[in-house]
Amino acid sequence: MSGFLDKEQIVAEPGFNRWLIPPAALAIHLSIGQVYAFSVFNEPMTRILGVTESAPGDWKLTTLGWIFSIAIAVLGVTAAFGGRWLERVGPRKGMVVAALAWGGGFLLSAVGVWAHSVWLVYLGYGVFGGIGLGFAYISPVKTLMRWFPDKPGMATGMAIMGFGGGAMIGSPLAVNLMSFYSGPETVGVGATFATMGIFYFLLMMFGALIVRVPREGWAPAGYDPSTAASGKLQTDGHVHVNQALKTPQFWLVWAVLCLNVTAGIGVLGQASVMSQEMVGISASAAAGFVGLLSIFNMAGRFFWASLSDYIGRKNTYTAFFLLGIALYALVPTVASWGVASLFVLAYLIIISMYGGGFATVPAYLRDLFGTAHVGAIHGRLLTAWSVAGVLGPVLINYLREFQIQSGVAPSESYMLTMYIMAGLLGVGLLCNLAIGAMHNKHLMEEGELAYE
Repeated sequence: MSGFLDKEQIVAEPGFNRWLIPPAALAIHLSIGQVYAFSVFNEPMTRILGVTESAPGDWKLTTLGWIFSIAIAVLGVTAAFGGRWLERVGPRKGMVVAALAWGGGFLLSAVGVWAHSVWLVYLGYGVFGGIGLGFAYISPVKTLMRWFPDKPGMATGMAIMGFGGGAMIGSPLAVNLMSFYSGPETVGVGATFATMGIFYFLLMMFGALIVRVPREGWAPAGYDPSTAASGKLQTDGHVHVNQALKTPQFWLVWAVLCLNVTAGIGVLGQASVMSQEMVGISASAAAGFVGLLSIFNMAGRFFWASLSDYIGRKNTYTAFFLLGIALYALVPTVASWGVASLFVLAYLIIISMYGGGFATVPAYLRDLFGTAHVGAIHGRLLTAWSVAGVLGPVLINYLREFQIQSGVAPSESYMLTMYIMAGLLGVGLLCNLAIGAMHNKHLMEEGELAYE
């Protein structure tokens, strides 16, 4: 088994077709992208005991909101500390560990639901699931960037596209499984968790089986590194992962990612409930809305990241923030009109840029820090996601709760949050504009290029 997992066993033979690698990345990211559909479980999980309606001992929505936040927070921490290990052992071993943690997290969560222990669900989906998310998220990214040095933005778009599209599978799968398993004494959540855990484990193991890395010195036919630069921020050298944390560029990109994610992740975590309360759509239509968000999240990752190969990463993020500010500021007005189609359209654009930000940032890091340690640097940057994974849902959930307790109607309880999100995006815009070229003093010496 150790031979199968060794990095040396997955070096591609001469003539290997690099286009066979994206399916491996998609198998991994489509699996873990289910986290974006977790909101479809929230309402049924408030009726575990009561089944048809919430009973006195049932979990509250604010209690359940922490499951998603813990998973995203653990994702970031895992990626930060696991990035260097993955550089050493290769993507296959990382994918197998991710499959065990992600699938096992679902199974433990099922036990938590059956025992009605929210702490077991926190541990299962939140902690173990978050560990699986972290390893799975970063495992394919550098691999695809190495296979596609001529189009790094497109490559990261392919790698991360599946993560945004995971809810497209996860949302209807969860709804249909809960319907199948539900009965007079159960809402079917526990059995659904168990089934999905096994399904995702098998899908992720398929990705681990087919992944390959290019041999040393490989480059695509006709590739000229001198033509691959994407503007004045392209660094002619490499920055060590430890040195990267000492640069202003790292922390500015960290803030850019954190603020962009905060503005979108709270919406994704509560998309189903929020759409029902703000514009009054049905539960089935809300599930469809979650699926649409998934499609645009997925498509935006490929579209915006590919576009960044032509207009540059900094200009791409500037577009995200300017459009995001305008749309978040308009959402309260659109919701007050009660026009569901405009509400949906606004959020589809917002989520496409949210996903595009994730897919573009690895190439942004590559431009600024070089390729030698970009996988580990990317892992550490994802601590920004951890912070945003807590901050975004907390803003959505607790401000909503506060507004309702203050007498505000549920349909208007998200208005203040939308204006706050617009303000956060304004701060992100300023951080992005402040990013400049890397100073030569941060670059590694030629003899340091080996990872260790």
